[in-house]
Amino acid sequence: MSDLIETTPRMELSVHDIEHLVEELRAYHAIYSPLFQRREQREAAHTYLQGLLAPLPRKSIEPMGLAVDGVAPTAVRALQAFISEGMWDDGRLVQQHWKEVERDLGADDGVLMVDGSDFPKQGVHSVGVKRQYCGELGKRANCQAGVFVGYVSSQGYAMLDRRLYVPAEWLTDDAYTERRRQCGLPADLTFKTKPELAQEMLAAVVQSHALRCQWVVADEAFGGNPALLDGVAGLGLWYFTEVAHTTRVWAERPALHMPPWRGRGRRPQRARLVEGGPQAQTVLGMASALPAEAWIRRTIKEGSQGPMVADFAALRVVAVRDALPGPDVWLVLRRHIETQELKTYLCNAPIDTPLETHVRMSGMRWPIETCFEDGKQLLGMGDYEVRSWTGWHHHMTLVILAHFFVVRMSLRFKKKPRQ
Repeated sequence: MSDLIETTPRMELSVHDIEHLVEELRAYHAIYSPLFQRREQREAAHTYLQGLLAPLPRKSIEPMGLAVDGVAPTAVRALQAFISEGMWDDGRLVQQHWKEVERDLGADDGVLMVDGSDFPKQGVHSVGVKRQYCGELGKRANCQAGVFVGYVSSQGYAMLDRRLYVPAEWLTDDAYTERRRQCGLPADLTFKTKPELAQEMLAAVVQSHALRCQWVVADEAFGGNPALLDGVAGLGLWYFTEVAHTTRVWAERPALHMPPWRGRGRRPQRARLVEGGPQAQTVLGMASALPAEAWIRRTIKEGSQGPMVADFAALRVVAVRDALPGPDVWLVLRRHIETQELKTYLCNAPIDTPLETHVRMSGMRWPIETCFEDGKQLLGMGDYEVRSWTGWHHHMTLVILAHFFVVRMSLRFKKKPRQ
């Protein structure tokens, strides 16, 4: 059996046994307090964080407000206005949060994780809601879809940023005009796909210079988007993303030629493949054709599942871009020795990247799913009842901060990871 390759420790996120929670939260809140313009906003933010951290069965605004401030209907209404309509810039809080993540988790080989998380909703009036595939339910349902970026290093993991996916009809269909107004959608908001939202957030992190990072990991919903992969490479980052088994690559770079101009019409502007050259193959086909000696067995610790043994292979291939050869990349294959489940990844890391690095990166995406699990089970991530654009982003921002507060406390009190 090979040596165990570690990814990152799974943290036991719990607020019940953190001593001096009130004092610690007050000190944590003081980091962000100067970013609010008014005293009432600062106080409301502290109340909301307290509510998210409180042991409540449901963490919508009313039970949180009542638990923190007592039976005070005016306080509950003020908290609702603070989240849904408050004129405070949560983007400033997010950027300060990145600096705090750098202090506790930052590493030169830090990994940015990209993933979506969906939120089932009743009715049709919540911003961006639509009947669409809902990952939380595993089927099509009425829900809102969020795109998130997280961070993971050998020290731990955290959420970094969030964007609400707004379906195209919400922005262009006249039938949504009144709903757009009621939800406060920005007048200049344009449709962006989920990979485009992810690219926007990744670029913001890199351009802020607030947080060291080198890698981006994602599932095939994002890894199957060539524009996102090229965008990640353009930021100077290395992607390690899962792709569908039907993804095509070349085992060797095919030759191109420029078709001759025949004297009429426009001169050819786009090269074409030379006839008779090598054909692009599916990554599944390439994996199936590998001899047994091409696979190397490794043991990796991934999430709460404990050590997992798999066979790995990595080979250099040429990616496909618009039916033509694109960048030289790694095709990384991971096959579970018991279930035979095959995962296929593309990676643009340098040619001298060792196999052990690929093995480790194949196990670096689970923390973002754990962040969602902890956020929804412990911190009311999906319990919000606000309907507005502003309210959704304000809520998610404070959930991200509450989550990192518990991460920070877990690190400082040296809680042991789950075994």
